[in-house]
Amino acid sequence: MSQAFSIQELKIGQSASTSKTVTEADVILYAGISTDFNPAHLDEEYAKTTQFGGRIAHGMLSAGFISAVLGTQLPGPGTIYLGQTLKFKAPVRIGDTVTATVTVKELIVEKNRVILDTVCTVGGKVVIEGEATMMPPKKA
Repeated sequence: MSQAFSIQELKIGQSASTSKTVTEADVILYAGISTDFNPAHLDEEYAKTTQFGGRIAHGMLSAGFISAVLGTQLPGPGTIYLGQTLKFKAPVRIGDTVTATVTVKELIVEKNRVILDTVCTVGGKVVIEGEATMMPPKKA
């Protein structure tokens, strides 16, 4: 298991990231799990008629990569998600590699809370930005 960071171990500016290439299988499986069968994600002929000109991945699929970083790297295992804002800036397509990065923005030691900037990029272009509020694990 990865190391977890307690509120005392976290530092402003500390960051972590992960990258994942979105596959056809990811989009289909996410549709099944979430029950979001929007044809913009699944039907190429329909999607060609949209502003995107083709299929796009579910925004929340990419947002899930943020959750992965928070829960496995920073603050890490045992962290509790309290809130998340998201702004979807650009579409993600099948074959795109999404990099999710979280950066410690603020520490509220007395409440055991950490606020992190969250961003997903594809080829250096921001596709999602937001902010997460977390309760990091306490050290024994």
